[in-house]
Amino acid sequence: MNDRTTTPHAGYHWNYKDPRFFEGWYFRVTLPQEKQSFAFIYSIEDPLGGQAISGGVVQILGPDEQYLCRTFPDVTQFWASPSRLELGHWRKTTLKLRPQLLQPPIFARDIQEGYQATTTLHQGYIRDPATGQDCRWYYEVKPIYGWGKPNETQKATAGWLSYLPIADPGWQVLTAYGLASGWIEWNNQRYDFVDVPFYAEKNWGHSFPEKWFWINCNSFPTESDLTLTAVGTKRKVLWWSELVGLIGIHHQGQFYAFGSLDSQLTWRIQPWGQWEIQAQNQYYSVKLLGTTQDSGTWLRVPTEKGLQFGCRDTLKGHLILELKNNTGKIIIDEKSDLSGLEIGGHPWDEVWKKEFI
Repeated sequence: MNDRTTTPHAGYHWNYKDPRFFEGWYFRVTLPQEKQSFAFIYSIEDPLGGQAISGGVVQILGPDEQYLCRTFPDVTQFWASPSRLELGHWRKTTLKLRPQLLQPPIFARDIQEGYQATTTLHQGYIRDPATGQDCRWYYEVKPIYGWGKPNETQKATAGWLSYLPIADPGWQVLTAYGLASGWIEWNNQRYDFVDVPFYAEKNWGHSFPEKWFWINCNSFPTESDLTLTAVGTKRKVLWWSELVGLIGIHHQGQFYAFGSLDSQLTWRIQPWGQWEIQAQNQYYSVKLLGTTQDSGTWLRVPTEKGLQFGCRDTLKGHLILELKNNTGKIIIDEKSDLSGLEIGGHPWDEVWKKEFI
């Protein structure tokens, strides 16, 4: 693995003392030929244990927006590295070992239900006993882009403030673009793949944002070396709330970033169905338009009452991305029908607009 793709905040953030804490990881595998995606979402809440909401959860968004969820109530069976991206949770095993990273054949043999994940390895199995639905997966990843210019020290996605315990929650794109190879078995359907687009991010803290939207796409039919992540959020900073946004684009070895502090950033987000974002700085301008006709799938997010359905996603959104330089020359003009689109928090009873002042 190239250390130049390793980002800040890759390790586990809990201080092993604070009972009110969550950390969540999001890994996405896109299968362009099948026009499908899988999102694996792992989380741990109140890891000190002893609370009604203490425990872990695995959520998987599968083909055609199908949803699978499994709780992992025993926090002592969760483990994570504080210095790098390594984590796992065992739900059912006969092993008497302390939970830890296992060699893949040993994990497959001895962990009847659970998962393990690193920067380059993803493996697991969960089953919903109520429905009989299940998912088993094993794939390896070659990271291409972290967050920042290639072959340079990677950046904290949320900037220098992310190193201070004042903005909640923290957020970090871990792998903006990678190539995944392996297989996923969804119920009775097996998907084998080689070098397909992969994305990873995480968040952590004591509370989720009050309201947010999110766009991600790294599968474009006519441009293989392109990945986009955009977000807008109303989040807590000390005793007040702030509205911040960010657009990050990796393309042919370049990194284009637009943030609330250095760019004119505006958006107009419908309660569901349409995402319009624009940004401009002294060098470049970007326009994003995400749309969907699908109803989307509701996912669980951390709240004061534990994980609750609080965000709505599709992995089959239509995205138009246009990037220009300050002379008006078009650098990127691409479309995709495999974009992730999300809204979350509340309220979403009207259009959410942010104008540049």
